[in-house]
Amino acid sequence: MATGYLSVFDGPRTPLFLAPQAGVSESPFRRLCRAFGADVVVSEFVSAEGIVRQNERTLDYLRFDEVERPIGVQIFGADPEAMGDAAAFVTEAFGPDFVDINFGCPVKKIVKRNGGSGCLRDLDLVERIIRAVDDATALPVTAKIRSGFDQSSRDPVTIALRCQDAGAQVVTLHPRTRADMYSGFARWDEIAAVVEALEVPVVGNGDVRTGVDALRMREETGCAGVMIARGSHGDPWIFKQARAALDGAVIPPGPTVEERFQVCLEHARNAIAFESERHRAVREFRKHLGWYTKGLPNGKSLRQELFQVETLEEMEGHLERYLEEARARGWADQPVDEGELADGVAPRAAVASA
Repeated sequence: MATGYLSVFDGPRTPLFLAPQAGVSESPFRRLCRAFGADVVVSEFVSAEGIVRQNERTLDYLRFDEVERPIGVQIFGADPEAMGDAAAFVTEAFGPDFVDINFGCPVKKIVKRNGGSGCLRDLDLVERIIRAVDDATALPVTAKIRSGFDQSSRDPVTIALRCQDAGAQVVTLHPRTRADMYSGFARWDEIAAVVEALEVPVVGNGDVRTGVDALRMREETGCAGVMIARGSHGDPWIFKQARAALDGAVIPPGPTVEERFQVCLEHARNAIAFESERHRAVREFRKHLGWYTKGLPNGKSLRQELFQVETLEEMEGHLERYLEEARARGWADQPVDEGELADGVAPRAAVASA
């Protein structure tokens, strides 16, 4: 039986992962998702070069709270020696539960330096990086990959096998190529093929937007874990719904508008407290405000106001005024199922009871 982080794959429960996402999976959001049922969280991806240079902002991304465990720190880079040095430093200075290597990021500024999914153009380099990291830390080393750099190099099974052979103890596959970016559909059949080929646990990632999607992914692929990325944006309760679906329990309804705002403000307060510069924290939180209010009745005008806020007090004021109108119209406390919301349209339950 595995011990430590790898023990999450023991037993009948399928673990749920919050994906590493730059500018999204900061500590406050990780803690929130853990509270809603995420079993494992991963840091934003962090530059190995920045870690080695002891860049202050880079090191700030590595902070986490004990309640977040099990947590992995994800690093990226194209220099095996720097990746090994970064893994050793992270292990000694921060002590996460595992070190994850990013071979999946498709962003141009990362790829042009051969980082992220850029490494997939050279599988020998992928192996050297994994071996260097594995040699530098006693923690489990895992890898997050895409299906290839482009269509001509699309071969997720070979990529995953190379990762396993180099020492990766878990492989997460997002079954799109770098060229796909986030377009089209994730090919879950490729996750199933990797599950069949590998001996180590395989985590599936891509197009999990509801609790039912998490169950479908497990049933269609046989994956050992389910990772949720964009589906969590403004929606941490997706983990509660996914947990219920995976366990065969009744899936709870979506949050009411009032509950949605309560979670949003809890997230905002924690994010502001976590940052050293309050105004920057508020500005960076605006994207979350967009996600938390997406689809709400008359949400477009609300978002226009929220995208201008400079303080927590302004944020609270706009949300409270919106809630007052929602209460007056009788739908502030109505459960809102994902997919039912549309700008300018009240929740279906409120219409039915009107």
